[in-house]
Amino acid sequence: GPQPPISNSEGDLLFLLDSSGSVSYYEFSRVKEFMWDLVQPFTFGPRDVQTSIIHISTTPTMEFPFDRYLSSGTLQQAIRDTQQLMGDTNTGKALSYAKEKFFSDEAGARPDVPKVLVWVTDGFSTDDISEPMQLLKDMGVTVFIVSTGRGNYLELSAAASQPPEKHLHFVDVDDLPIITKELRDAILDVIQANRLHAVDITSSSFRLMWPKLLSQETGYYTLEYAPIDDLVRKRTKQVSGAHTSFLLSNLAPETTYEVALIPESNVHYFPPQTTRVTTLAEEISPAQVLISESGPHSFHVSWAPTLDSVIGYQILYGPLPGNSVKLLEVDGKHNSTVVENLAPNTTYLVTVTAIYKSGKEKSLSAKACTQEEGSKVRHLRFEDMGPSTLKASWDSADGKVLGYRVRCRRQTGPSSVISVSPQIHSVLLTDLASGTTNKVCVKPVYKNQPGKGLCRVVRMQPATEAQGYKHRQR
Repeated sequence: GPQPPISNSEGDLLFLLDSSGSVSYYEFSRVKEFMWDLVQPFTFGPRDVQTSIIHISTTPTMEFPFDRYLSSGTLQQAIRDTQQLMGDTNTGKALSYAKEKFFSDEAGARPDVPKVLVWVTDGFSTDDISEPMQLLKDMGVTVFIVSTGRGNYLELSAAASQPPEKHLHFVDVDDLPIITKELRDAILDVIQANRLHAVDITSSSFRLMWPKLLSQETGYYTLEYAPIDDLVRKRTKQVSGAHTSFLLSNLAPETTYEVALIPESNVHYFPPQTTRVTTLAEEISPAQVLISESGPHSFHVSWAPTLDSVIGYQILYGPLPGNSVKLLEVDGKHNSTVVENLAPNTTYLVTVTAIYKSGKEKSLSAKACTQEEGSKVRHLRFEDMGPSTLKASWDSADGKVLGYRVRCRRQTGPSSVISVSPQIHSVLLTDLASGTTNKVCVKPVYKNQPGKGLCRVVRMQPATEAQGYKHRQR
């Protein structure tokens, strides 16, 4: 139902909306309802909240800029009118596009307000998201992720702002209303105007953010912070008047800090702002090791959590049984890597070791199995559905299939290509002229390897003959 209006909030709120073919029409409509319920109480305007939508598809597309709809009624209608684009799930491209638009005058973005990204996903992406997402967070964007599908927890928890329990939600698409208030309150913590607050809280650091009060020419900020149970240990930092954020590091875990921001202006008086921030409990890495996306010659290794106190990771891997071991080294800022050049249909022991700045080491192992050589479609078959229509069906391919591509080369008429999600194992082929011979190929799509297709030639009977078809394997 209607919510009481929320004012005294200022920020640019961007929805990254999965508009690809991996999302059903029903799921897409439910996500639109959720988006409107989430922002309905906000006050919109050039000094309040502004909202935009970017579609995840083959090519990222902005539905409307931040400054176009500045009232609840017009924004609600714009969200209702948003149409699904279909196409591929190129989330990485959409994130890079979002980074440009978040700070673009052309897109109606404002330079000195909090930036919030809400990414609603079914957990499926065809390209890498880690690098563009990290760039967004490095530029001060707070990232919330809502996964309605089969998302990789390690990957999504690394992509969301920290801590993940506040910024990452897994929920069925029909249960989205359950998280609406919690997510809205978390967004409000970021965009409440004139408020000093902390984001990206870890066991040893947090980033302070505040509204723009000064400039390089009009003054500077003094930051004072100390544990509340030991205020005599107060530390002080001076920050340029051009800044609106600062990272405090080398902090004690599970400690509440009293923080004060004092604007030192040579033009106006601004009262100090204060907040209290509690660091998280110290974590040990790696606490989880996950193997995914296994192919005949490679697999993906992920681990969590990633900590500031870790300078790097060593990944040892070798076949079981056996004594040969190989080493991969990964920077401490990353939490995954791809192990390649492996033997097919083989079990490997994988050990991830974290190297801490202090010199300490912590290891955790997991077993990984490569797929059999040549994951491909099996048992392509056809069913007569009418004088010019066939139904092509096949059995699923091995490994983590991202989808299937069905190509029909007609003897007369244009060729066609149909892409379907990994759960779908049949398509209808239409406009097949009677008496023609047509070639149909089905190929699985993988992230890290080419799939092997299966092709068959299908002959449509002439109209004078009994309806049916013949096919022979090529």
